[in-house]
Amino acid sequence: MRMGRPKAELILSEGEYTQLSSFARSRSLPAALSLRARIVLACATGQANSEVARRFESTNATVGKWRRRFVRDRISGLYDEVRPGKPRSIDDERIAALIQRTLHKKPKNGSTHWSVRTAAAETGISKSSVQRYFQLFGLKPHRTESFKLSTDPFFIEKLRAVVGLYLNPPDNALVLCVDEKSQCQALERTQPMLPLGLGYVEGITHDYKRHGTTTLFAPLDMHNGTVLADCKPRRCRRQRVARRTPRSQGKFLITTLRGVRRKDAGVSAMPAPNA
Repeated sequence: MRMGRPKAELILSEGEYTQLSSFARSRSLPAALSLRARIVLACATGQANSEVARRFESTNATVGKWRRRFVRDRISGLYDEVRPGKPRSIDDERIAALIQRTLHKKPKNGSTHWSVRTAAAETGISKSSVQRYFQLFGLKPHRTESFKLSTDPFFIEKLRAVVGLYLNPPDNALVLCVDEKSQCQALERTQPMLPLGLGYVEGITHDYKRHGTTTLFAPLDMHNGTVLADCKPRRCRRQRVARRTPRSQGKFLITTLRGVRRKDAGVSAMPAPNA
């Protein structure tokens, strides 16, 4: 004579068996959900709860719980139920407004990028919650990545020539590097900006055209650390900067800088005055 309470019969449909088998083999689902699926599959074969518990190193109470939950609610019963606790203070509408503001608007204080503090101040959400939602949706508004796809057919040759100046410089060579102040804001990028999105950061090209800004020439005298600064208007096509070389050489080094766009800037080598 059988003892104990009778168990409800557990019969799986073809669709349920396929879905539970997928849960049991999955490596991306939570481990607890995969274990519950394996328990239900074992119970469906007619094994006793004690045998299933011993097979999966669990307890009879755990096996009986998920067996009853599946018989009552089917596959949806294997998921965790909503646990009691403090109700949410930030609803979905406020979270959506935070995401939309971060992706499509700029801070009111004139900053170019959002930070956790500025987003919290404008939305009324705490800094810790803003940081948690940024991390949840993969938002990194404080970061940017530069990119540039060169269309120059001689890009490889130029790259090797520039790198070769540093790896194997010629005797009595002088290397001049022309660059601009990185804090200057770009008004016209050479390629469209890749906007900030969920899971990836904002992408911008490293070169651009400057409009309405002046050109600052500031050569550095390596012998005494003196900076010779001179500002020129943007409309000038050619600017010349003269720097006196050491008196032992007794010559002037005249460097002609063509244009002020970064795409015109490069690295060139010329013989030193005494070469």
